[in-house]
Amino acid sequence: MNLTEMGKAAAAAKYEVQKMSASAKNAALLAVADALTGNCGRILEANGRDVSRAQENGMHPGMVDRLRLTEARVEAMAEGLRQIAGLPDPLGEVLDRFTRPNGLEIEKRRVPLGVIGIIYESRPNVTADAFGLCFKAGNACILKGGKDAIDSNTAIAESIRASLAECGACADAIQLITDTDRETTERFMKLNGYVDVLIPRGGAGLIRAVVENSTIPVIETGTGNCHIYVDEYADIQKAIPIIINAKTQRIGVCNACESLVIHENIREKVLPALAEALRSASVEIRGDERTLRSIPDASAADEEDYGKEYLDYILSVKTVDSLDEAITHINRYNTGHSDSIITENADNAQRFLNEVDSACVYANASTRFTDGFEFGFGAEIGISTQKLHARGPMGLKELTTYKYVIRGNGQIR
Repeated sequence: MNLTEMGKAAAAAKYEVQKMSASAKNAALLAVADALTGNCGRILEANGRDVSRAQENGMHPGMVDRLRLTEARVEAMAEGLRQIAGLPDPLGEVLDRFTRPNGLEIEKRRVPLGVIGIIYESRPNVTADAFGLCFKAGNACILKGGKDAIDSNTAIAESIRASLAECGACADAIQLITDTDRETTERFMKLNGYVDVLIPRGGAGLIRAVVENSTIPVIETGTGNCHIYVDEYADIQKAIPIIINAKTQRIGVCNACESLVIHENIREKVLPALAEALRSASVEIRGDERTLRSIPDASAADEEDYGKEYLDYILSVKTVDSLDEAITHINRYNTGHSDSIITENADNAQRFLNEVDSACVYANASTRFTDGFEFGFGAEIGISTQKLHARGPMGLKELTTYKYVIRGNGQIR
């Protein structure tokens, strides 16, 4: 099926999905979840081929980790769909209601976006997550994964489509573009006659290419140069485990900590102990001059280090003399994703939460919680770092828009 035919099929499917009752959508989602676990062996076999190719091609270990599926990760995909099925249906929610002096009754009602296109890279779980959220919110989706995960994505999409057909639902609610060449991606970005919104999910290069070339409206999901600021009033017993978790639990994800900012007054208390813990996790430290005084075997950081999403076992460190300097540094170098302060000073925490310009700001917690599943959304379509339409983890409500429903009794203007 060529792209135009896929667009036509999706445009027809969106009306079928919009007409489904909440109970019918939920039943279909539960059936799809069971099918994923039932087909786990076939999905893992396909994923094994992708992982083998990636390793043969010298893919970075952090990116291989994003690509790799396990039984637990397939079960997590299924559990995400089950959680989505258990969430309230957003459609039909009345956001506002008022009556004009002429008697017109006006409602602002939540409705689906329509056909959602998603271009993503080496995370095959996105195939299931994207379908589940789009479907529950009444949308059809056309997915374009990266060539690194083509076998995994195909196996997952085939499982979903077969399960939808068995339920009597429209299988074209999800379509996967299997051509992996760049020309196909570029043509997909011009399919504005059929696709209502396009969401890129991946690295900076992919996102920039979509934003610059798409004729479809784009919701931009951003890269994650996430910061943790260790305030002078930090509890060291909290600080080190939070930093280790945020940096090392999974290195190839957008909510991992890439940059540490530390107050001068607590530098000597924190950095030597932190360096020992980071060495145990094979993390390279790149720091400023004062950092090198506390960690002599660290590497010197340059300007590029402070703005870089490493997706690797590397952490930049910047020493500051005040909360003001910390906030200024973070707002300069962050990507608007997730930033955290570790402090026992409530006023400092509140200032940080108010003044750091990111989609998610934390006090005394790991940035790794910026995730649709962790936020209770069941899954996420991505982390939006822009400010129009959606920001932060994008769940069901972020995949809807609204329309006005007006009831009259013969009024004319």
